[in-house]
Amino acid sequence: MAPRAAQIQPTASSAVETLWKAYNDGTPNRLKFIDSFLFFLMLSGIVQFVYCVLVSSFPYNAFLAGFGSTVGQFVLTASLRSQVNPDNKDEFKEVSPERAFADFALGSIVLHFFVYNFLG
Repeated sequence: MAPRAAQIQPTASSAVETLWKAYNDGTPNRLKFIDSFLFFLMLSGIVQFVYCVLVSSFPYNAFLAGFGSTVGQFVLTASLRSQVNPDNKDEFKEVSPERAFADFALGSIVLHFFVYNFLG
C-alpha cells in the first residue's frame, strides 16, 4: 500500500507545479493583478460568512450588505478579467480594455450605491 501512495504523491505534486509554472509563464501581469484581487474578494467573503456563522449576524442587514458587496464585486471583477484576457479577443471584438474598465468602474459605483442604501 505504501509504494502505491508514494507513486501518486509525486504525480499530484508535479501536476500542481506544472500548473503553477504555466500560470506564471503564460499569464500577463494585468491578469495576475486581477486574479489577486479576486482571491482577496474570495477570502473576504469567506471571513464574513464564517464570522456570521460563528460569532454573530447582528445586525443582519449589515452582513447581507457586506457579503452582497463582496459577491457583486467578485462577479464584476471576473467579468472584467474575461473581457481583458487576450485569449478571449474573438468573443469580445467590440470591447476595448478601456471600455471594459469603464464598465467595471461604473458597475462598481452602482453596486456600492445600492449596498450603502441597503445598510439603512
